[in-house]
Amino acid sequence: MILNAILGALALLSLALLLWQWVAAVRFPLHQRTADKSFTPAVTLLKSLKGADDATEDCLRSWFAQDYTGEVQILFAVAAADDPVGGIVRKLMQEFPQREVQLLVCTELIGANAKVSKLAELEKLARHEILIVSDADVRVPPDFLASSVTPLRAPEVGLLNCFYRLANPTTLAMQWEAIAINADFWSQVLQSQTLKPLDFALGAVMLTRRKQLEEIGGFKSLADCLADDYQLGNRIARKGHRIVLCPVVVECWDPPMTWRAVWKHQLRWARTIRVCQPVPYFFSILSNAGFWALLALVVGLTQIHARANSPVYVYSSNLMTITGSFPLPVLAVIGAVGILVRMILAHRLQHRLTHSSATPNYFWMVPIKDLLQTAIWLCAFAGNSIEWRGQTYRLRRDGTLVKPSGQTQQKT
Repeated sequence: MILNAILGALALLSLALLLWQWVAAVRFPLHQRTADKSFTPAVTLLKSLKGADDATEDCLRSWFAQDYTGEVQILFAVAAADDPVGGIVRKLMQEFPQREVQLLVCTELIGANAKVSKLAELEKLARHEILIVSDADVRVPPDFLASSVTPLRAPEVGLLNCFYRLANPTTLAMQWEAIAINADFWSQVLQSQTLKPLDFALGAVMLTRRKQLEEIGGFKSLADCLADDYQLGNRIARKGHRIVLCPVVVECWDPPMTWRAVWKHQLRWARTIRVCQPVPYFFSILSNAGFWALLALVVGLTQIHARANSPVYVYSSNLMTITGSFPLPVLAVIGAVGILVRMILAHRLQHRLTHSSATPNYFWMVPIKDLLQTAIWLCAFAGNSIEWRGQTYRLRRDGTLVKPSGQTQQKT
């Protein structure tokens, strides 16, 4: 049947893409540290903050406690003086009096992206050439700076970024996101890199030079962009500079999230990627191995059931009892094998990134995640609105944000 041939071909294609993704991930020297740590330039860390949760203090402390001999300037920004995260910063300033730290209250917004608005203010206070931008929920190992600055020795390198893992998937819904981040996202980035040099950045931690930032107009040029990390890397790459990946993995610590919250988070990502890379995102459905394998399995099993209940099949099955053979449709076999391979590789990819043995407990979530991701993929084309930090925005075709009329921008 034509349907069988098409579904079988799509399932096999998605499986081939998955194996390619696995090979690209295995070849990357993940978690490798730099042996030569003689390059210790002065750096400035820029962090936009809002609110605090149970993990905030440990995440911020990891930057204060860096085993790095070079000079480090740490700049924090909040939108309100009474933000509880300010108290945590002041506590750490007392705990680490040897660190050069400044906490800035930014009351003005220069664009729709409040985070970037604060980074633009911090940029003015930065004293060093090498700038580091990191999300508030990121925790880094003590040797992160010593291992990550080395590639910036090469003048052609314009930006360095690194992979991150969701460190605390405390709810079942967050296990869905953990598979998306800890198994799929980082390996898909490496798969993309086998086709062409990176022309975007991952926002957990990024290192660049003041010179490169000034070439693209500074953070103020990104003030209306939703995907400021993508745009920062893309604009630096378009200036002819290389984007490189650091093998050191950092951790992201998120507060507990419900299914609704994870859905909104994933949909925001999907619509952002769709706007930034519309053609690759459209064809990304082909690499959803779990979806195509499940579809092939369901169609194959449906055909078995239909044949088993047809008069022609009943007669032929009586004849088959003589030989004792019952050939399953190839489509169902392809689907079953595809699901098995998908779950095994997802587990191995998560283990490689996280070095955690907890992932097998949720192996059954992998096909569910792929089905949910298919729904997210469809919904990404169904509108241009996104919800971010409790506010609704409209996403323009150029990736910039605009507030719907009648809503006021809150400081974040």
